[in-house]
Amino acid sequence: LVTLSGSKIIMGDEVLQATVKDVPAYLLIREYAALLKKNGKLKVPKWVDIAKTGIHKELPPMNRDWFYIRCAAVARHIYVRPGVGVGALTKVYGGAHDRGTKPSRHIDGSSSVARYALRSLEGIRVLDKNPNGGGRVITDTGRSDLDRIALQVAQKIAAAESA
Repeated sequence: LVTLSGSKIIMGDEVLQATVKDVPAYLLIREYAALLKKNGKLKVPKWVDIAKTGIHKELPPMNRDWFYIRCAAVARHIYVRPGVGVGALTKVYGGAHDRGTKPSRHIDGSSSVARYALRSLEGIRVLDKNPNGGGRVITDTGRSDLDRIALQVAQKIAAAESA
């Protein structure tokens, strides 16, 4: 019995094919960040343990692996929306800035964090500059890596649901 669900191909209890859009984002990002850390090829800046991710934050991230998680989230974001650049990523990772008694306003996130994440992912050939304009696009290598991780996540979800 073969069931088609979106772009997932399910045969009995086993998932045979899945893409990034078929699995929950947080599970995919967590697994891909673990892969990036395990490979050791991702170039991590020296300042990651002291840097804040924007002026709207009071403290730097508590998770030591936050840069790997951010790079995995950026790769997924560009997989879903190709052509995204530094400016769009700063808006995505921005947040509410507490201005005291005045109303809060949206403040963009750190552009240097976004820029270094893009450069690091370009360095391991997951992303490439967009030939048709600005921003970045995912390479074939990056697409296959993310689809492979998505398949593993979908199989874990299917195994947990059948148990």
